[in-house]
Amino acid sequence: MSDTTFTYGPSALATPANAVTVIRLLVSPLLFSMISQGAYTWPIWFLWMFLASTDGIDGWIARRHGTTRSGAFLDPLADKVLVLGAMFSLVSINRFWWVPVGIIGARELFISLYRVYWGRRGLAVPARKTAKIKTVLQAVAIALALFPPLADVWGPGDVVLWASVVMAVLSATQYVVDGRSSATTLGHL
Repeated sequence: MSDTTFTYGPSALATPANAVTVIRLLVSPLLFSMISQGAYTWPIWFLWMFLASTDGIDGWIARRHGTTRSGAFLDPLADKVLVLGAMFSLVSINRFWWVPVGIIGARELFISLYRVYWGRRGLAVPARKTAKIKTVLQAVAIALALFPPLADVWGPGDVVLWASVVMAVLSATQYVVDGRSSATTLGHL
């Protein structure tokens, strides 16, 4: 029996994985609006859990059907929009303190610009395990902050948020070291 799984080439745009990513991008503003109302409800929590899980789903689909350059751009963009949008919405209702969210936002901007800088010089700075852990911690912090029984309690979500800040700073430092090491090895410095 032959494998009939359809695969997409690296330049493909209209792929199932990208469709999942675009849905995440399009539905995210609804979540932000719901959070900004200031009520902690089960529908908000379930919507967050659904949107956060789509990151793993689109990754699984992409690995099964072929990764694309468009997916490599869209997926991290959707992740940043979803996570930062939810965090800033939680800041707007005083559920999260602006300092850790500001640090995370600054880190994301810095790393995005850093990757563009090295990408234009022909170097890729691949994702590190610490960055993946950071992303999971951020998703868990948001889930805990939105979880109705814990929503008004300072503690679990805030502790996990600060743990994600530590991982954000650590992974950013690793990216800078990786970029410089690669550049030195290839004679770009």
